Amino acid sequence: MNERTIELTDIAPKEFWGTHDAHLDIIKKYYPRLKIVARGSTLKVFGEKEELDEFEKRFNRLMLHFTRYNTIDDNVIDRVIHSDSNDEKKIAVNDKILVHGVGGKIIKAMTPNQQLLVETMHKNDMVFAVGPAGTGKTYTGVAMAVKALKEKQVKKIILTRPAVEAGENLGFLPGDMKEKLDPYMQPLYDSLRDMLPNEKLDDYVLKGIIQIAPLAFMRGRTLDNAFVILDEAQNTTHSQMKMFLTRMGKNAKFMITGDPGQVDLPRRTISGLKEALLVLKDIEGIGIIYLDDKDIVRHRLVKKVIDAYKQIENTD
Repeated sequence: MNERTIELTDIAPKEFWGTHDAHLDIIKKYYPRLKIVARGSTLKVFGEKEELDEFEKRFNRLMLHFTRYNTIDDNVIDRVIHSDSNDEKKIAVNDKILVHGVGGKIIKAMTPNQQLLVETMHKNDMVFAVGPAGTGKTYTGVAMAVKALKEKQVKKIILTRPAVEAGENLGFLPGDMKEKLDPYMQPLYDSLRDMLPNEKLDDYVLKGIIQIAPLAFMRGRTLDNAFVILDEAQNTTHSQMKMFLTRMGKNAKFMITGDPGQVDLPRRTISGLKEALLVLKDIEGIGIIYLDDKDIVRHRLVKKVIDAYKQIENTD
């Protein structure tokens, strides 16, 4: 039996191995034929040479990811072990920080498609980011918007989504308008609170520098000098999508995110997102990026849930 020794260089073992060695246990599950033993910053691995070579290659990528982002989790381990080396090289070449978030958190594109989304947004004023839940569409978009605001490329951020769950008829809910709307806008607030301290975010909202509102509130406006994100765009109708896209003013960046597989519109109502992807696909200046299961950065079970639903949907 062959032996391989790997040292964690400039990496805190407790953080890398995880609480109660949770990360190490996950790594072991991917290599059941190897004997893997960790002692402090030293990892000893026993097994056949070919499998040791493959393990070391993947493990080195995990260490590289940790040194870049100061963290790993279940999703990262799964992605790195299953990814092609070219994918990791693409990230390394284009590895740029989008935002330093709250508590010094480093926020970057985490997958090749997220990096492609960032690059496409730099080159185009309007970009569609399409993919399943958990692929970082909205989060990456919000990070780019905060970066643009901090660098004074825009004067304001506008985040919107169709309140389709309430049919955009919120009158029956208790409270003032803000209290009625906040539950539908909460995912956008969650992303922002990762990137801006609460006091700063509240001040920006108070001054109108950051605006979070349902899509119906966009009607009649011209959105100048703004980074605008339409989230959950699969739940727009034809007229809503057309209305939104024609709000684009001078020095504006528009990002439209959505998952065509999660349409909540009434039956026989055409999704404005699906239609727009067909109608606008050949227009210069509009970018379209498709994210997929490899880009899922939520809990590792999210990918399995999506795969399971795909199987039953494909058999219908």
